Amino acid sequence: MKSVSSFFCSTLGRKQLMAVAGLSLCLFVLSHALGNLLLLVSPQAYNTYAHGIITNPLLYLAEAGLVLMFVLHIIEGVLVTLTNRKARPQNYAVYASGEKRTTYTQRTMMWQGGVILAFVVLHLITFKYGEVYTVRYGDVEMRDLFRLVYEVFQSPGYVVWYIFAVAVLGFHLSHGFYSSLQTLGANHPAYTPKIKCASVLYGILIGVGFAVQPIYMMFFHQA
Repeated sequence: MKSVSSFFCSTLGRKQLMAVAGLSLCLFVLSHALGNLLLLVSPQAYNTYAHGIITNPLLYLAEAGLVLMFVLHIIEGVLVTLTNRKARPQNYAVYASGEKRTTYTQRTMMWQGGVILAFVVLHLITFKYGEVYTVRYGDVEMRDLFRLVYEVFQSPGYVVWYIFAVAVLGFHLSHGFYSSLQTLGANHPAYTPKIKCASVLYGILIGVGFAVQPIYMMFFHQA
């Protein structure tokens, strides 16, 4: 038991915990982005999708799991970063090149995390706990989340902030997805370039997938 505890308190153990939590969040973000694209289909399709999630009896369990993964990812990320900085208290005058070089995305991961945290908090306040409208389809009355999303994305300031935040999210995931897999052992000369490419494509998919929503609502949807 002590050896297990020592492992998860080590740098490697913390990195692996962060990787597992990060990959779990990657799956959620992908499903969330794809589900939100129902906005492009119709208000009924989107509201019915949202209603199905809200009324699912496993919702609270799923939310608790997401919160746990999110908090764990943040805590372990901060601890690993602080450990690395403690081992190297002064920044390099010149960054390494070649295979050992670190990209701008890698060097700013913690700052990206701060933007994403602010985005998640504001997102929850705006949509999950925002204005409640209702609509009826047949015999079922449900929350008209589509109307709220449309109203929110009529604000140019919020649209700019949203697109900026999801772009940061895309950059974060473009490296984080690959880094998590590498930490968990997916590191082989034959597959690493493909995994890196898939990670970048995943980040782009997420960023574009989310950015489509405010652009569509502000410029193309007719209320």
